[in-house]
Amino acid sequence: MNREGIGRRRFLAQAGGVSALSGLPLLTVRAAEAAVLEKGTVRIGLTPVFLDDQMSFTARWREWFQEQLARPVAFVQRGNYREVVDLIRAGKIDFAWLCGYPYVRHQREMRLVAVPLWHGQPFYQSYLITDAHNPGIRALADLRGTVFAYSDPDSNSGYLYPQYALISAGINPATFFSRTFFTWSHRKVVEAVSIGLASGGAVDGYVWETLAEVRPDLAGATRIVEKSPFLGHPPFLARHSIPEDELRRFRSVLLGMKDDLQGRELLGRLRLDGFVEGHPGLYDGIVRMVERVHRP
Repeated sequence: MNREGIGRRRFLAQAGGVSALSGLPLLTVRAAEAAVLEKGTVRIGLTPVFLDDQMSFTARWREWFQEQLARPVAFVQRGNYREVVDLIRAGKIDFAWLCGYPYVRHQREMRLVAVPLWHGQPFYQSYLITDAHNPGIRALADLRGTVFAYSDPDSNSGYLYPQYALISAGINPATFFSRTFFTWSHRKVVEAVSIGLASGGAVDGYVWETLAEVRPDLAGATRIVEKSPFLGHPPFLARHSIPEDELRRFRSVLLGMKDDLQGRELLGRLRLDGFVEGHPGLYDGIVRMVERVHRP
């Protein structure tokens, strides 16, 4: 079996299983959702992230939140942005760490709580990547007719930006690639490109750079061919009906992470410098891309 065939089988096997790399174990998710029913529980929505030991990290983060808020806390995890967006719009969770793209699209139904600081700034970029050993691909235009991996249809860096880049160049994204697919995780975009399942992919630059630190073998098998302009980092959001005092308290806890010993340790695991209150103007660049991509 060739490299792509082996890679495809391995990728599909990993994507189909429950892994600490892409989500909490099923038992933990069910336990968290049962806790949502407890009166006074703060419900926080999360999507798959890239941490090597996610189960351990989220357990410690939840305990830290509980100590700071003096209330029970439950992480409610889903496998894609849309499911978490639906939960927060319906008022079934209180807060969520989401992407700027769904925030811009549903801004009237969500409230901005705080924005992460990465390298001292509340910004990040979309990276378009290819196989590190494919010297013929130097720009997005070189990926014409190839297989391309997106992370999530509601992801700014993993979907919206490459759509915007192609449309801005007068290219129809629907016909530019020979085939596209969604991996439902930024890390899995990197994996798909690294094993040859896709010739290129769109990924959160913050995730790629963090993988370059913690898994240099994985990130090193890919190469960046294009970066987006700097855009507002994925924010913490609240349901629109959240009481003002609860929003202020949760925001205060996030802003205070950098001043707390265990909070700084958790931020270190996330490769973040802290959180700031932020403002909607940070997402103006995403607003402009949405207007261009969704223009009638």
